[in-house]
Amino acid sequence: MSAKEREIRILGVPMDLGAGRRGVDMGPSAMRHAGIRRRLDEMPGWRVVSDRDVAVPIPEVRDPGPGPRYLREVTRVCKRLCEAVRTAAEEGGIPVVLGGDHSIAVGTVSGLASHYRERGQQIGLLWFDAHADMNTPDTSPSQNIHGMPLAAVIGYGSPELVQLGGFAPKVDPRKAVLIGIRNLDEQERRLVAESGIRAITMREIDERGMRACVEEALAIVTDGTAGFHLSFDMDGVDPAEAPGVGTPVRGGASFREAHLLMEMAADTGMILGVEITELNPILDDRNRTGDLAVDLVLSAFGKNIL
Repeated sequence: MSAKEREIRILGVPMDLGAGRRGVDMGPSAMRHAGIRRRLDEMPGWRVVSDRDVAVPIPEVRDPGPGPRYLREVTRVCKRLCEAVRTAAEEGGIPVVLGGDHSIAVGTVSGLASHYRERGQQIGLLWFDAHADMNTPDTSPSQNIHGMPLAAVIGYGSPELVQLGGFAPKVDPRKAVLIGIRNLDEQERRLVAESGIRAITMREIDERGMRACVEEALAIVTDGTAGFHLSFDMDGVDPAEAPGVGTPVRGGASFREAHLLMEMAADTGMILGVEITELNPILDDRNRTGDLAVDLVLSAFGKNIL
């Protein structure tokens, strides 16, 4: 490895415990089938040094419990992921986390935040999604944890998730941006409004353009931070481009808008981690969404047209 190359550590999290339907546990396999390790390894300036999975139980052998569904199991997986992400950061690598449902973000964000907290720094968070993921057990109609992770990392919700790693919040909501949203639960809207997080809807993107919205978002997540984590839910992309997701919502970002977000994020040089979630190969068309997911990751690591 040359002195100029930086390390990437791929972590698969084959989990659908936090989702309402099966299938996203195969997301990491779909992205590996699309060649994510080889293609990242071919990127100038980068080298993939490891590629492994975090252990995840299957729902059929677990009791979902009375509260948030599979809370105990999701918490255990997120603890394992937190440790793996923190280790990757400590060793100088950029974690690329392959989901799995979006509840895994509690583990990813906790690991990165813990590492930088020990160095007296905070991280920013750029969260691209059709949904706000800011329900709590008191507001969630489904009790599926993949609708709660953003709330948890900014300090709201189940104590098991909020306090993961021994501190809260993981991210100051004023250093976080939610972008691409277009489908929120009624009670969830109140927490989004009250939390202090910057929320950029698809209507605002339509009115202002993706470039202006992403410029503002990146200014927020890089202001006074060590850098930012990029958590990308594939359902943020319009289902015409990304059919293989469990909770599709029409009217999402286009192919080019999604790539522009990733390209502009790469231009900052301040990405601390990248996470792709909610890819469901069962619902996909010949791994079309898996291929797109890998292309988007490459854009986040500097792939350019010229």
